[in-house]
Amino acid sequence: MKRRRTGLAAVAAAAVAFAYLVSRQDWWAAALTRLFPTLTQAVFPSATVADLVTQHLQIVLISSAITLLVGLPLGVWVTRPSGRAFRELVAASVDFGQTFPPVAVLALMMPLLGLGTSPAIVALSLYGLFPVVSNTVAGIEAVSPSVLDAATGMGMGKWRILFTVEFPLAARVIMAGIRTSVIINIGTATVAAATGAGGLGSPIYSGINLQNGAWVLEGAVAAALLAMVADSVLAQVERAVAPTA
Repeated sequence: MKRRRTGLAAVAAAAVAFAYLVSRQDWWAAALTRLFPTLTQAVFPSATVADLVTQHLQIVLISSAITLLVGLPLGVWVTRPSGRAFRELVAASVDFGQTFPPVAVLALMMPLLGLGTSPAIVALSLYGLFPVVSNTVAGIEAVSPSVLDAATGMGMGKWRILFTVEFPLAARVIMAGIRTSVIINIGTATVAAATGAGGLGSPIYSGINLQNGAWVLEGAVAAALLAMVADSVLAQVERAVAPTA
């Protein structure tokens, strides 16, 4: 318990430090100007780092929520008798979604959904499905059959067994998949700038187009720090949901 509290305190401190850092636009300007003294505009002018992080988080949270709403039920379904016949098809589909480039999905979705956040959210939701579905299946199938037999012998129904036995025992494995999916989403969400959705990809794309390394570094560093903080937070959640002996 003491170790868990220490971990939570460290994560909270890191989150507060990150929030304070992104709010200090003057620090970013000073650091980037020193690193790139020859540039007349070392800081991305269209939005502050805090605004870009907020936009980025909105895209990640929405797409990750959709991924969970689709991925968790899908993973459960293919472990049930009614869905086992479709397991290979589901596995191939989510694997294809993971390997299909998000930029290509954006290009296909833009004619249908137009510019903005919608194409990016669709692309990221599909891209993040694989770890959620695969870990849900792995976690549930790792539950001992003897435990399930004991629960059935106690008179539990299918849904009660799922929510009170299978999910709690599989929680850590499932949470590991969610953690992986969200971290992937944070890094991949930079492509959202290609459709005008904003986020930390905006200075990266603009910097590449205008050969401004400071803007590229600004977006990349902020995205990396955000991913590190999110990973630390989700790691604590993963430990919290782990079944106790």
